[in-house]
Amino acid sequence: MNRRFSHVLLVAAVAATGLTGTTAATARAAGSAAACVMRENSPHTDWTGMKWDADILCDNAPGDVHLQSFASSPVVGRMVTTRSWFVCWKIGDPHAGGNNIWYYTQGDEVVSRPSAQAWGYMPAVKLETTQDPVPGLPKCSWG
Repeated sequence: MNRRFSHVLLVAAVAATGLTGTTAATARAAGSAAACVMRENSPHTDWTGMKWDADILCDNAPGDVHLQSFASSPVVGRMVTTRSWFVCWKIGDPHAGGNNIWYYTQGDEVVSRPSAQAWGYMPAVKLETTQDPVPGLPKCSWG
């Protein structure tokens, strides 16, 4: 069964049970075996030379990758895939997800500032997480 069809079935089941106060993201997370998976031995080096040897792999919505963790920061990349990796998190602007956690990643496409190589932050609302920040993922050391 493909993921989109199982998502439709899950949403229909939630609607049929009459659950209220449950968001679609929460329903998807509840229906997933693991919304995010920690991966050791998954090295990444960003455009500044910072290195990580692990990441998390999460389902996510496509969206903008900002140079910094606030909405008015320049968009340097765009995430087009719906399962992506993230190396750390930091506190930034509040967003529609009801918190102020942003995750650092490299976008799939460069939008501006090519020297940044699409590295930047996505708000937690774009990731399908059960908790923010994701337990075990380090806080970004510079912020």
